[in-house]
Amino acid sequence: MTFDPNCDSDSDVTLSWLDKGRIPRHVGCVMDGNGRWAQRRGLPRTDGHSAGESALMDTVYGCLEVGVSWLTVYAFSTENWRRPADEVRYLMNFNESLLMRRKDELDENGVRINFAGRRDWRVPKKVLRQMDESADQTRDNVKLVLTIAFNYGGRAEIIDAVRSLLDSGAKSSDITEKAISKHLYNPDAPELDLVIRTSGEYRISNFLLWEIAYSELVFTDVLWPDFRREDLYKAIYEYQGRNRRFGKIG
Repeated sequence: MTFDPNCDSDSDVTLSWLDKGRIPRHVGCVMDGNGRWAQRRGLPRTDGHSAGESALMDTVYGCLEVGVSWLTVYAFSTENWRRPADEVRYLMNFNESLLMRRKDELDENGVRINFAGRRDWRVPKKVLRQMDESADQTRDNVKLVLTIAFNYGGRAEIIDAVRSLLDSGAKSSDITEKAISKHLYNPDAPELDLVIRTSGEYRISNFLLWEIAYSELVFTDVLWPDFRREDLYKAIYEYQGRNRRFGKIG
């Protein structure tokens, strides 16, 4: 009997096909397709962002269920400031309210909330305050680290890491892969094992460029608001079928 990763099945059946000894430690999600999900239903784009909250929470619970210890989600990129002002304003308020609504629930389930990205003048102070409060409240949790990439860009992170390294007094001979890694936004995070992008797009979009050097990439046509833990398990199943050689011969 073979498993069809495109089949419709409940979470117990899908989960039973996974090799519990080969669960990816760190999974990244490019949560794409909110706007298209809303437009197909004749709704404002912002309704798609609201619907994505359920997808995020179910993915978090899926990670807890299967044993993923790090989950990084792409919530707002450095390029997203180019979107219409009303949508940007909505996203700022939505992310603030999401943290207010969900931080206690995440805390109770052992999830540590973490952030990656630039804390510059464009991010409202009230959002930064909620970010700090959420991180502080959950800092001792160890079941899952949920990193929210907010005002984040992979190129910006590398630039900021090199600048930080130079500001520390490093010479050109000191600039190594190990040194740069220590100056990333979250230097304690393991490299990504698996990156999932939803909505049928086949690109990385400036997501964790340094950290995904040897990640397995899985693309799905599912729009983010429709994404559920079953889709996470299907992606992990595909990941487990890959031969990860890291430049060596398999």
